[in-house]
Amino acid sequence: MGKIFKQLARHWAACLAVVALLFVQAYCDLSLPDYTSRIVDTGIQQGGIESPLPETVRQSTLDALSLLMGEEDADALQNAYGYYLQDNGVLKLRSDLTDAERTALEEAVTTPDIVLYMAAAQNANATAGDEAEAMTATPAAEDLDAVCAQFAALAQMPGFSREMIQQQLASAMEQVDETTLSSMASQATLLVSLEYEAQGVSHDVQMAYLFRVGGQMLALTLLMVVVAVLVGLIASRVSASIGRELRRETFSSVIHFSNAEIENFSTASLITRTTNDIQQVQFTCVILLRMVAYAPILGIGGVMHVTQGNTGLAWIIVLDVAALLLLITVLMSVAMPRFKIMQTLVDKLNLVSREILTGVMPVRAFSRESFEEKRFDAASRELMGTQLFTNRAMVAMMPFMTLIMNGTSLLIVWFGGKAMDAGNMQVGEMIAFITYTMQIVMSFLMLAMVAVMLPRAGVAADRIDEVCRTKASIHDPDAATAKPALEKKDWDGVVRFEDVSFRFPGADSDALEHISFTANPGETTAIIGSTGCGKSSLLNLIPRFYDVTGGRVTIDGIDVREMPQEQLHSLLGYVPQKGILFSGTIESNLKFGGAQITDAGMKKAASIAQATEFIDAKPEGYASPIAQGGSNVSGGQKQRLSIARAIAKDPKIYLFDDSFSALDYKTDVTLRRALKEETDNATVIIVAQRISTVLHANQILVLDDGRLVGKGTHAQLMATCPEYQEIARSQLSQKELNLQDLNTGKEDE
Repeated sequence: MGKIFKQLARHWAACLAVVALLFVQAYCDLSLPDYTSRIVDTGIQQGGIESPLPETVRQSTLDALSLLMGEEDADALQNAYGYYLQDNGVLKLRSDLTDAERTALEEAVTTPDIVLYMAAAQNANATAGDEAEAMTATPAAEDLDAVCAQFAALAQMPGFSREMIQQQLASAMEQVDETTLSSMASQATLLVSLEYEAQGVSHDVQMAYLFRVGGQMLALTLLMVVVAVLVGLIASRVSASIGRELRRETFSSVIHFSNAEIENFSTASLITRTTNDIQQVQFTCVILLRMVAYAPILGIGGVMHVTQGNTGLAWIIVLDVAALLLLITVLMSVAMPRFKIMQTLVDKLNLVSREILTGVMPVRAFSRESFEEKRFDAASRELMGTQLFTNRAMVAMMPFMTLIMNGTSLLIVWFGGKAMDAGNMQVGEMIAFITYTMQIVMSFLMLAMVAVMLPRAGVAADRIDEVCRTKASIHDPDAATAKPALEKKDWDGVVRFEDVSFRFPGADSDALEHISFTANPGETTAIIGSTGCGKSSLLNLIPRFYDVTGGRVTIDGIDVREMPQEQLHSLLGYVPQKGILFSGTIESNLKFGGAQITDAGMKKAASIAQATEFIDAKPEGYASPIAQGGSNVSGGQKQRLSIARAIAKDPKIYLFDDSFSALDYKTDVTLRRALKEETDNATVIIVAQRISTVLHANQILVLDDGRLVGKGTHAQLMATCPEYQEIARSQLSQKELNLQDLNTGKEDE
């Protein structure tokens, strides 16, 4: 996991921007339930009335309320409306009131609102015999007018005293218990609603409130959408950048690996690491930014909103969180080990697939289709079994999560209903409480989903890091060591092996032992021997595909290990044993050696390599397409194009690793004759299996089991080297062995 966060740390500015945007998104998300509660409780149940202090009031209602207040409060209330008489005789609340003045008036008018509303309810239900029934009656505007008229008449009676009403009101309130008082407090706005109904503006007030709060909800929703889009955009760009950087680093490491490192990682594993593993890390980075960062913010915010309320249902959240943590812990402990195995099984499946597809022709030739199908099916079933186990474990999470969510909703409705019956909660508050609870559950669900992905992504990150941390065993020398090679301008191309020994990494014995020879410019040095004797290994020491374990290899007296690899390879024209072409065109393959190769040089190289005939036969000529791996040309054509590619580079040293094996004898002879004319000033080193390829070499090296057992011309070796004689007699007729025929250069085809 640390490696994934290390990648994210590279883009810390974008990650901070994402976190900041997620706080905005969470604020919007957590605010919406409060707005829903306000619309239900205030906008619908209370007719859009938020305050017990009406914005507009008739003089009769204002006078009735004033009679139920103390002298000082009554004067403040009258003063708040006194200067804003409207055309219809309705007084309007002053707009210049401070928040403190408004709050004081709301507190002062709450009890008069309740008393006046109860009086209107009693008037509406004149037959009610007790106060409880009167409280449940539904008064109308006419009832409020009647009560106001009664209070106005009462104020005109002789001996009326405001203090007497205050004393009676205080005495009545002392007899009311807290539960009843809490229930009565919600009726304060009912009087305001009744007053607006009498004015004929109740519908307008309600709609104005709904439009205002609904507009705020819409604005928050739009802001949340914009923020979510920005978060997705930034997270996607960050993850894509991480994927690009990982691919670049991984490929850069692999491209500089020597053969030893390449053999340490299988090709199938390297392909999986640079594709599937990086894709896994990239996808996880998106989820980390969009979900892991958001889930705690949303969950903690939801808990804070729930616990700040006075609903008494916070214990449900505690129970809910405990159940979710237990579920996630159990599922992770069951599924986690299998996730760590999955990537290894993917590697194994890719390895089997690559082997079968690469060797599909031998598979058919030996009628092994059914066997290979069973082998592939076994690898596929093993992966499928692991995936099924983990998927089933994760799928089981959803029903349990749903059970917890629905159980939580049931508990909230049950105990919330009791709280509403007791007057401690309103419908909108319960809706908001359920919404916050679902947000908390969803945040845990998001974390659980990420917890499923993190182990697999962690394994993928480790596998990628393993490739990036693997240092190439073959590297450039330091500047001081490389200085003589860098300062040298004119290279002759003299290759010298000085008591060279070589052992493959991890091997018990040397593959080459004490090899010494010199290959001079203008001469051809041929290396021949039985299969597995070390011919190709010897040739691979020159371009430093491997480094010697004893002795040294020099070019013009400079050790190849003391030369920058780019400079060393610029001197070499290498043709591998297996012709390798790259997707593109014939021209792009022949000019693979660099931009300095001209069209004339390309065509000359093709002519020397005897490739002109089949190139000209193609309708598009040098622009003819080459498929991946050169699969749309024959083996001989592929080999000739590989030879032409090396010739077009015009190097100082030619290295041919059994590069004429796919050519017929006639083409082989013609090509080598043309090559001899072209490479008069170059050093040519040829690894060959056929005697006919090396007959005219200036120097032939005979290898046997990693040792140099013969060195000289064909004639000298025929006279002194039994191993060479054995090879020659196995391949050449008696006529070809005749030195006179060799001098004429004729070969029996």
